[in-house]
Amino acid sequence: MQKRRLGANGPWVSVVGFGSWAIGGLHWGPTDDEQSKEALHAALDAGVNFIDTADVYGHGHSEELIAQVLAERKASDEVVIATKAGNDFYSARPEDDKGYGPIRPNYAKDYLIFAVEKSLKRLGREWVDVVQLHSPSTEILERDEPWEALISLKEMGKIRHAGLSVQSFRETEQTPIVEKWAERGVLDVIQVRYNLLEREAEQTLFPAALRHGLGVIVRSPLLFGLLTGKFTRESRFGEDDHRRMNLSPEKLSQYFDKLDELEPELAEERQRTGATRAQQALAFCLRHPACHTVIPGAKTPLQVIENVGSARFV
Repeated sequence: MQKRRLGANGPWVSVVGFGSWAIGGLHWGPTDDEQSKEALHAALDAGVNFIDTADVYGHGHSEELIAQVLAERKASDEVVIATKAGNDFYSARPEDDKGYGPIRPNYAKDYLIFAVEKSLKRLGREWVDVVQLHSPSTEILERDEPWEALISLKEMGKIRHAGLSVQSFRETEQTPIVEKWAERGVLDVIQVRYNLLEREAEQTLFPAALRHGLGVIVRSPLLFGLLTGKFTRESRFGEDDHRRMNLSPEKLSQYFDKLDELEPELAEERQRTGATRAQQALAFCLRHPACHTVIPGAKTPLQVIENVGSARFV
């Protein structure tokens, strides 16, 4: 598996990582923990050394599954882990309540430090490679407090690198903030939504990342599975599936209109290279010089194997 350095001073990461939102068991339809763990094992067996998660994925469950797998392999320190904080699911329920309560944004310094400490406990680590502010609004990013939290976490030795998962479709207004904190030496990594059909980052965040030596993690490279070819214009999703909103009938129609325009060129490339639709979509992202790693989600070993295969086409 090819590796790239995650920014000027970041860790070396596999070009294909493991996005672990889906295995959290919430908002992605049915999941099976044993199968999720098998998927993680398959990724690590294939040379993936980068796992992206968040405390809110399954309200900590994704982090717990990752810790279980790494403990089984005795490989905790060999794997680069990025997690996120800023979506508070603690204050809505007692500590011993395992139910899911409402989530509210919380980027207060004390809360972010508390949330990272909770993530470290679930991950079984004393420190984590990257902690990202989890898609805060521009208004929140304009405050100093979230950034002061990242500075403190670095100084405390709880995180190695500070990151920001940029709020979707806020690239233009958030790029100046990204540059400000990169120039101050606080921000090391950004996570960006980018794929064949959503290319705004090419005009906004990617140039900024290249100027400042920021590591770039690409999320939604398969557009929630749309670019794998398994959905149609008529696809619909269950109540407990975020794609019910993110791939609504109206959005599906818009995306398929764009995809139809690209399909002749894409089909020719697939025929020439032998790549699957998913591999083609992932390789497209990895060819951009600003991109260091993609984090497609996977709930099964077969999905992992297909995703990892995209590295052959970069």
